[in-house]
Amino acid sequence: MEFITVEQAESIIQSHVESFRSEEVPFESSWGRILAEDIFADRDLPPFNHPTVDGIAIQFGAWEEGILQFNIKATQAAGEHPVGIENKAECVEIMTGAALHNSVDTVIRYEDLRIENGIAVIRIPEIKKAQNVHPKGKDKRQGEKVAEKGIIIDAVLTGLAASVGKTKLSVMELPHIVIITTGNEMVSADTIPSGYQLRRSNDYMIKTALKSFQIHADTVHLQDDPDLIKTELNRCLQAYDVILLSGGVSMGKFDYVPEALRELRVEKLFHKVRQRPGKPFWFGKYEKRVLVFAFPGNPVSGFMCLHRYFIPWLKRSLQWRGDIPEFAILANDIYFPHPLQYFAQVKLSVNKEGKWLASPLEGNGSGDFINLLHTNAFMELPLEKDEFKKGEVFRVWRYNN
Repeated sequence: MEFITVEQAESIIQSHVESFRSEEVPFESSWGRILAEDIFADRDLPPFNHPTVDGIAIQFGAWEEGILQFNIKATQAAGEHPVGIENKAECVEIMTGAALHNSVDTVIRYEDLRIENGIAVIRIPEIKKAQNVHPKGKDKRQGEKVAEKGIIIDAVLTGLAASVGKTKLSVMELPHIVIITTGNEMVSADTIPSGYQLRRSNDYMIKTALKSFQIHADTVHLQDDPDLIKTELNRCLQAYDVILLSGGVSMGKFDYVPEALRELRVEKLFHKVRQRPGKPFWFGKYEKRVLVFAFPGNPVSGFMCLHRYFIPWLKRSLQWRGDIPEFAILANDIYFPHPLQYFAQVKLSVNKEGKWLASPLEGNGSGDFINLLHTNAFMELPLEKDEFKKGEVFRVWRYNN
Protein backbone atom coordinates (compact mmCIF):
# COMPACT_ATOMS: atom_id res chain seq x y z
CA MET A 1 0.00 0.00 0.00
CA GLU A 2 1.50 3.34 -1.07
CA PHE A 3 0.92 6.76 0.46
CA ILE A 4 -1.61 6.02 3.17
CA THR A 5 -3.15 8.80 5.24
CA VAL A 6 -2.07 9.82 8.72
CA GLU A 7 -5.29 8.36 10.13
CA GLN A 8 -4.65 5.03 8.39
CA ALA A 9 -1.07 4.93 9.65
CA GLU A 10 -2.22 5.67 13.18
CA SER A 11 -4.89 2.96 13.01
CA ILE A 12 -2.43 0.34 11.77
CA ILE A 13 0.12 1.16 14.46
CA GLN A 14 -2.44 1.26 17.25
CA SER A 15 -3.78 -2.13 16.14
CA HIS A 16 -0.38 -3.53 17.13
CA VAL A 17 -0.38 -2.24 20.71
CA GLU A 18 1.44 -4.68 22.97
CA SER A 19 0.49 -5.95 26.43
CA PHE A 20 3.61 -5.75 28.53
CA ARG A 21 3.94 -7.63 31.79
CA SER A 22 4.51 -6.05 35.18
CA GLU A 23 7.46 -6.21 37.54
CA GLU A 24 8.15 -5.15 41.12
CA VAL A 25 10.64 -2.40 41.86
CA PRO A 26 11.60 -0.54 45.08
CA PHE A 27 9.32 2.47 45.44
CA GLU A 28 12.33 4.79 45.75
CA SER A 29 13.47 3.88 42.22
CA SER A 30 10.02 3.84 40.60
CA TRP A 31 9.88 7.50 39.52
CA GLY A 32 8.65 7.92 35.95
CA ARG A 33 7.35 4.36 35.62
CA ILE A 34 3.71 3.42 34.98
CA LEU A 35 1.92 2.01 38.02
CA ALA A 36 0.60 -1.50 37.28
CA GLU A 37 -1.48 -2.01 40.44
CA ASP A 38 -4.00 -0.19 42.57
CA ILE A 39 -2.71 1.04 45.92
CA PHE A 40 -4.83 0.78 49.07
CA ALA A 41 -4.59 2.39 52.50
CA ASP A 42 -3.18 -0.03 55.06
CA ARG A 43 -4.82 2.02 57.87
CA ASP A 44 -6.98 5.09 58.24
CA LEU A 45 -5.48 8.29 56.82
CA PRO A 46 -4.81 10.17 58.95
CA PRO A 47 -4.52 7.34 61.50
CA PHE A 48 -5.59 9.57 64.41
CA ASN A 49 -7.20 12.94 65.09
CA HIS A 50 -4.52 15.60 65.02
CA PRO A 51 -4.27 19.41 65.19
CA THR A 52 -3.46 21.40 62.06
CA VAL A 53 -1.99 24.28 64.09
CA ASP A 54 0.09 24.77 67.25
CA GLY A 55 -2.00 25.81 70.26
CA ILE A 56 -4.14 24.22 72.98
CA ALA A 57 -6.61 21.35 72.85
CA ILE A 58 -9.81 21.66 74.88
CA GLN A 59 -13.17 20.01 75.25
CA PHE A 60 -15.67 22.10 73.28
CA GLY A 61 -18.29 21.65 76.00
CA ALA A 62 -16.18 23.84 78.28
CA TRP A 63 -16.52 26.77 75.85
CA GLU A 64 -20.26 26.18 75.66
CA GLU A 65 -20.40 26.50 79.45
CA GLY A 66 -18.58 29.85 79.30
CA ILE A 67 -15.13 28.70 80.41
CA LEU A 68 -12.50 30.99 78.79
CA GLN A 69 -9.35 30.16 80.76
CA PHE A 70 -7.73 26.76 81.11
CA ASN A 71 -5.00 25.26 83.21
CA ILE A 72 -2.31 23.73 80.99
CA LYS A 73 -2.00 20.13 82.12
CA ALA A 74 0.91 19.19 79.84
CA THR A 75 2.70 19.99 76.61
CA GLN A 76 2.52 17.34 73.90
CA ALA A 77 4.74 17.11 70.82
CA ALA A 78 4.06 15.19 67.63
CA GLY A 79 4.86 11.51 68.03
CA GLU A 80 4.25 11.44 71.78
CA HIS A 81 1.59 9.42 73.56
CA PRO A 82 -1.64 11.47 73.67
CA VAL A 83 -2.34 13.33 76.89
CA GLY A 84 -5.92 13.56 78.19
CA ILE A 85 -7.62 16.01 80.52
CA GLU A 86 -9.55 15.14 83.70
CA ASN A 87 -11.84 18.14 83.92
CA LYS A 88 -13.20 20.78 81.55
CA ALA A 89 -11.07 23.59 82.94
CA GLU A 90 -7.90 21.85 81.75
CA CYS A 91 -6.22 21.92 78.35
CA VAL A 92 -3.22 20.39 76.66
CA GLU A 93 -0.66 22.55 74.93
CA ILE A 94 -0.23 20.66 71.68
CA MET A 95 1.83 20.84 68.50
CA THR A 96 0.78 20.35 64.87
CA GLY A 97 0.51 16.66 63.94
CA ALA A 98 0.35 15.32 67.48
CA ALA A 99 -2.30 12.72 68.32
CA LEU A 100 -5.35 14.14 70.10
CA HIS A 101 -6.62 12.28 73.16
CA ASN A 102 -10.33 11.40 73.00
CA SER A 103 -10.99 13.71 75.95
CA VAL A 104 -10.32 16.80 73.79
CA ASP A 105 -11.92 17.71 70.48
CA THR A 106 -11.13 21.33 69.60
CA VAL A 107 -7.87 23.26 69.07
CA ILE A 108 -7.28 26.99 69.50
CA ARG A 109 -4.15 28.40 67.89
CA TYR A 110 -1.51 30.34 69.82
CA GLU A 111 -2.39 33.56 67.97
CA ASP A 112 -5.85 33.50 69.63
CA LEU A 113 -4.56 32.93 73.18
CA ARG A 114 -2.83 34.67 76.03
CA ILE A 115 -0.65 32.29 78.03
CA GLU A 116 0.81 33.26 81.42
CA ASN A 117 1.86 31.21 84.44
CA GLY A 118 0.52 27.95 83.04
CA ILE A 119 -2.90 29.37 82.22
CA ALA A 120 -4.25 29.82 78.68
CA VAL A 121 -6.95 32.45 78.10
CA ILE A 122 -9.01 32.47 74.91
CA ARG A 123 -9.05 35.95 73.33
CA ILE A 124 -11.47 35.47 70.42
CA PRO A 125 -15.26 35.78 70.63
CA GLU A 126 -16.17 32.62 68.73
CA ILE A 127 -14.84 29.11 68.24
CA LYS A 128 -16.31 26.08 66.52
CA LYS A 129 -16.34 22.48 67.63
CA ALA A 130 -13.52 20.44 66.07
CA GLN A 131 -11.87 23.53 64.60
CA ASN A 132 -8.23 23.10 63.53
CA VAL A 133 -8.59 19.31 63.80
CA HIS A 134 -7.91 16.85 60.98
CA PRO A 135 -10.16 13.87 61.84
CA LYS A 136 -9.03 10.27 61.75
CA GLY A 137 -9.85 8.64 58.40
CA LYS A 138 -10.91 11.93 56.82
CA ASP A 139 -8.69 11.36 53.76
CA LYS A 140 -9.14 7.60 53.33
CA ARG A 141 -10.40 4.68 55.38
CA GLN A 142 -8.38 1.50 55.82
CA GLY A 143 -8.73 -0.65 52.70
CA GLU A 144 -9.86 2.19 50.44
CA LYS A 145 -8.08 2.80 47.14
CA VAL A 146 -5.64 5.71 47.25
CA ALA A 147 -4.13 5.42 43.73
CA GLU A 148 -5.20 3.69 40.52
CA LYS A 149 -2.99 1.75 38.15
CA GLY A 150 -2.10 3.35 34.85
CA ILE A 151 -0.69 6.63 36.21
CA ILE A 152 2.90 7.84 36.07
CA ILE A 153 4.70 7.54 39.36
CA ASP A 154 5.84 10.99 40.46
CA ALA A 155 7.10 12.55 43.68
CA VAL A 156 3.59 12.71 45.18
CA LEU A 157 2.84 9.06 44.47
CA THR A 158 6.22 8.04 45.84
CA GLY A 159 5.41 9.84 49.08
CA LEU A 160 1.95 8.28 49.17
CA ALA A 161 3.43 4.81 48.71
CA ALA A 162 5.74 5.47 51.64
CA SER A 163 2.81 6.62 53.80
CA VAL A 164 0.94 3.32 53.29
CA GLY A 165 4.02 1.13 53.63
CA LYS A 166 4.28 0.13 49.94
CA THR A 167 8.04 -0.22 49.74
CA LYS A 168 7.75 -2.17 46.49
CA LEU A 169 5.51 -1.19 43.60
CA SER A 170 4.26 -3.16 40.63
CA VAL A 171 5.10 -1.26 37.44
CA MET A 172 4.77 -1.96 33.74
CA GLU A 173 7.81 -3.61 32.21
CA LEU A 174 9.59 -1.47 29.66
CA PRO A 175 10.26 -2.66 26.11
CA HIS A 176 13.83 -3.33 25.04
CA ILE A 177 14.53 -0.80 22.32
CA VAL A 178 17.43 -0.22 19.94
CA ILE A 179 17.91 2.94 17.88
CA ILE A 180 19.69 2.32 14.59
CA THR A 181 21.06 5.12 12.43
CA THR A 182 22.58 4.67 8.97
CA GLY A 183 24.73 6.66 6.59
CA ASN A 184 28.39 6.95 5.58
CA GLU A 185 28.18 10.71 5.98
CA MET A 186 27.26 10.48 9.68
CA VAL A 187 29.92 10.51 12.41
CA SER A 188 29.70 10.52 16.20
CA ALA A 189 29.21 13.70 18.19
CA ASP A 190 32.77 13.62 19.55
CA THR A 191 34.31 13.46 16.06
CA ILE A 192 35.60 16.38 14.02
CA PRO A 193 33.78 15.88 10.71
CA SER A 194 35.31 16.44 7.30
CA GLY A 195 33.85 18.99 4.94
CA TYR A 196 31.32 16.48 3.62
CA GLN A 197 30.33 14.73 6.86
CA LEU A 198 27.75 15.47 9.56
CA ARG A 199 27.67 14.70 13.27
CA ARG A 200 24.85 12.33 14.22
CA SER A 201 22.00 13.89 16.17
CA ASN A 202 18.90 11.75 15.57
CA ASP A 203 19.92 8.87 17.81
CA TYR A 204 20.79 11.25 20.65
CA MET A 205 17.46 13.09 20.32
CA ILE A 206 15.42 9.89 20.25
CA LYS A 207 17.38 8.28 23.09
CA THR A 208 16.90 11.38 25.28
CA ALA A 209 13.16 11.58 24.48
CA LEU A 210 12.70 7.97 25.61
CA LYS A 211 14.36 8.66 28.96
CA SER A 212 11.23 10.51 30.04
CA PHE A 213 9.66 7.03 30.17
CA GLN A 214 12.72 5.63 31.97
CA ILE A 215 13.65 3.72 28.81
CA HIS A 216 17.39 3.49 28.24
CA ALA A 217 17.64 2.45 24.62
CA ASP A 218 20.72 0.99 22.96
CA THR A 219 22.16 2.71 19.88
CA VAL A 220 23.84 1.34 16.77
CA HIS A 221 25.22 3.19 13.75
CA LEU A 222 25.67 1.40 10.43
CA GLN A 223 27.52 2.34 7.29
CA ASP A 224 25.69 2.16 3.95
CA ASP A 225 26.60 -1.46 3.35
CA PRO A 226 23.63 -3.72 2.44
CA ASP A 227 25.20 -6.88 3.89
CA LEU A 228 26.17 -5.13 7.12
CA ILE A 229 22.71 -3.58 7.46
CA LYS A 230 21.00 -6.93 6.89
CA THR A 231 23.29 -8.75 9.36
CA GLU A 232 22.82 -6.16 12.11
CA LEU A 233 19.08 -5.93 11.57
CA ASN A 234 18.83 -9.70 11.87
CA ARG A 235 20.72 -9.59 15.18
CA CYS A 236 18.47 -6.83 16.53
CA LEU A 237 15.31 -8.67 15.48
CA GLN A 238 16.34 -11.48 17.82
CA ALA A 239 17.35 -9.25 20.74
CA TYR A 240 14.82 -6.40 21.02
CA ASP A 241 11.10 -5.73 21.28
CA VAL A 242 11.20 -2.56 19.19
CA ILE A 243 13.61 -1.29 16.53
CA LEU A 244 13.64 2.44 15.83
CA LEU A 245 15.47 3.14 12.59
CA SER A 246 16.57 6.58 11.44
CA GLY A 247 17.47 7.00 7.78
CA GLY A 248 17.86 4.72 4.81
CA VAL A 249 14.12 4.36 4.09
CA SER A 250 13.63 6.74 1.16
CA MET A 251 14.19 6.13 -2.58
CA GLY A 252 17.93 6.80 -2.84
CA LYS A 253 20.40 4.28 -4.23
CA PHE A 254 21.93 3.84 -0.77
CA ASP A 255 18.63 3.45 1.12
CA TYR A 256 19.07 -0.24 1.82
CA VAL A 257 16.81 -0.60 4.85
CA PRO A 258 13.47 -1.52 3.16
CA GLU A 259 15.09 -4.21 1.04
CA ALA A 260 17.00 -5.63 4.02
CA LEU A 261 13.79 -5.81 6.05
CA ARG A 262 12.03 -7.55 3.15
CA GLU A 263 14.80 -10.14 2.87
CA LEU A 264 14.60 -10.76 6.61
CA ARG A 265 10.85 -11.38 6.22
CA VAL A 266 9.76 -8.42 8.26
CA GLU A 267 6.16 -7.77 7.24
CA LYS A 268 5.74 -4.31 5.76
CA LEU A 269 2.51 -2.84 7.08
CA PHE A 270 2.97 0.47 5.29
CA HIS A 271 5.62 2.64 3.64
CA LYS A 272 5.05 6.33 2.90
CA VAL A 273 2.43 8.51 4.56
CA ARG A 274 0.69 11.53 3.06
CA GLN A 275 2.29 13.97 5.46
CA ARG A 276 4.97 16.63 5.72
CA PRO A 277 7.43 16.19 7.23
CA GLY A 278 8.01 12.43 7.41
CA LYS A 279 6.56 11.13 4.16
CA PRO A 280 8.94 8.08 3.75
CA PHE A 281 7.98 6.61 7.17
CA TRP A 282 8.06 2.76 7.13
CA PHE A 283 6.37 0.47 9.67
CA GLY A 284 6.35 -3.31 9.98
CA LYS A 285 6.33 -6.34 12.23
CA TYR A 286 8.54 -9.40 12.56
CA GLU A 287 7.07 -12.78 13.58
CA LYS A 288 4.29 -11.19 15.65
CA ARG A 289 6.72 -10.02 18.30
CA VAL A 290 9.09 -7.25 17.10
CA LEU A 291 7.87 -3.91 15.78
CA VAL A 292 9.99 -1.85 13.41
CA PHE A 293 9.51 1.91 13.14
CA ALA A 294 11.73 3.18 10.32
CA PHE A 295 11.77 6.98 10.38
CA PRO A 296 13.18 9.28 7.70
CA GLY A 297 16.72 10.49 8.35
CA ASN A 298 15.92 14.20 8.36
CA PRO A 299 15.90 15.28 12.03
CA VAL A 300 12.54 17.11 12.03
CA SER A 301 10.86 14.27 10.11
CA GLY A 302 12.09 11.61 12.50
CA PHE A 303 11.28 13.72 15.55
CA MET A 304 7.73 14.31 14.34
CA CYS A 305 7.14 10.61 13.58
CA LEU A 306 8.47 9.68 17.01
CA HIS A 307 5.98 11.95 18.80
CA ARG A 308 3.03 11.42 16.46
CA TYR A 309 3.22 7.63 16.13
CA PHE A 310 5.68 5.84 18.39
CA ILE A 311 5.08 7.62 21.71
CA PRO A 312 1.26 7.24 21.50
CA TRP A 313 1.83 3.53 20.75
CA LEU A 314 4.18 3.30 23.74
CA LYS A 315 1.72 5.01 26.09
CA ARG A 316 -1.10 2.65 25.13
CA SER A 317 1.18 -0.40 25.42
CA LEU A 318 2.17 0.72 28.92
CA GLN A 319 -1.55 1.25 29.73
CA TRP A 320 -0.98 4.86 30.68
CA ARG A 321 -4.30 6.51 31.58
CA GLY A 322 -3.14 10.12 31.31
CA ASP A 323 -2.87 10.53 27.53
CA ILE A 324 -5.39 13.29 26.79
CA PRO A 325 -5.56 14.94 23.33
CA GLU A 326 -4.43 18.57 23.35
CA PHE A 327 -5.65 21.38 21.11
CA ALA A 328 -4.55 24.96 20.49
CA ILE A 329 -5.74 28.10 18.72
CA LEU A 330 -3.80 29.04 15.60
CA ALA A 331 -2.23 32.49 16.09
CA ASN A 332 -1.51 33.24 12.41
CA ASP A 333 -2.79 32.18 9.01
CA ILE A 334 -1.02 29.25 7.30
CA TYR A 335 -1.21 28.45 3.60
CA PHE A 336 -0.11 24.94 2.59
CA PRO A 337 -1.16 24.07 -1.01
CA HIS A 338 -0.03 20.43 -1.05
CA PRO A 339 -2.03 17.16 -0.88
CA LEU A 340 -0.31 16.25 2.39
CA GLN A 341 -1.20 16.46 6.08
CA TYR A 342 0.99 19.24 7.42
CA PHE A 343 2.62 19.21 10.84
CA ALA A 344 3.56 22.82 11.49
CA GLN A 345 6.15 23.64 14.12
CA VAL A 346 4.58 26.01 16.64
CA LYS A 347 5.43 27.82 19.84
CA LEU A 348 2.72 27.32 22.45
CA SER A 349 1.79 30.04 24.90
CA VAL A 350 -1.27 30.80 27.06
CA ASN A 351 -3.57 33.69 26.15
CA LYS A 352 -5.56 35.86 28.57
CA GLU A 353 -8.45 33.39 28.53
CA GLY A 354 -6.13 30.62 29.70
CA LYS A 355 -6.18 28.80 26.35
CA TRP A 356 -3.27 27.43 24.34
CA LEU A 357 -2.18 29.74 21.52
CA ALA A 358 0.01 28.26 18.75
CA SER A 359 2.35 30.61 16.90
CA PRO A 360 3.89 29.01 13.77
CA LEU A 361 7.65 29.32 13.33
CA GLU A 362 8.64 28.34 9.82
CA GLY A 363 12.02 26.63 9.61
CA ASN A 364 14.24 25.74 6.68
CA GLY A 365 12.82 22.32 5.94
CA SER A 366 12.95 18.94 7.63
CA GLY A 367 16.71 19.15 8.11
CA ASP A 368 16.49 22.29 10.25
CA PHE A 369 16.40 20.81 13.72
CA ILE A 370 17.60 24.12 15.22
CA ASN A 371 14.04 25.35 14.75
CA LEU A 372 12.89 22.63 17.15
CA LEU A 373 14.72 24.47 19.92
CA HIS A 374 12.52 27.54 19.44
CA THR A 375 9.24 25.64 19.20
CA ASN A 376 7.55 23.14 21.51
CA ALA A 377 4.87 21.35 19.49
CA PHE A 378 3.69 20.16 16.12
CA MET A 379 0.25 21.38 15.06
CA GLU A 380 -1.55 18.81 12.92
CA LEU A 381 -3.36 20.49 10.03
CA PRO A 382 -6.01 18.48 8.12
CA LEU A 383 -5.27 16.98 4.72
CA GLU A 384 -8.56 18.25 3.26
CA LYS A 385 -7.65 21.96 3.52
CA ASP A 386 -4.87 24.19 2.26
CA GLU A 387 -5.78 27.42 4.08
CA PHE A 388 -5.76 27.53 7.87
CA LYS A 389 -7.02 30.72 9.48
CA LYS A 390 -6.05 32.55 12.62
CA GLY A 391 -8.43 31.57 15.43
CA GLU A 392 -9.09 28.03 14.18
CA VAL A 393 -8.43 25.17 16.60
CA PHE A 394 -6.31 22.12 15.76
CA ARG A 395 -4.63 19.28 17.60
CA VAL A 396 -1.07 19.70 18.84
CA TRP A 397 1.65 17.23 19.76
CA ARG A 398 3.97 18.66 22.38
CA TYR A 399 7.66 17.78 22.53
CA ASN A 400 9.05 20.50 24.82
CA ASN A 401 7.58 22.02 27.98
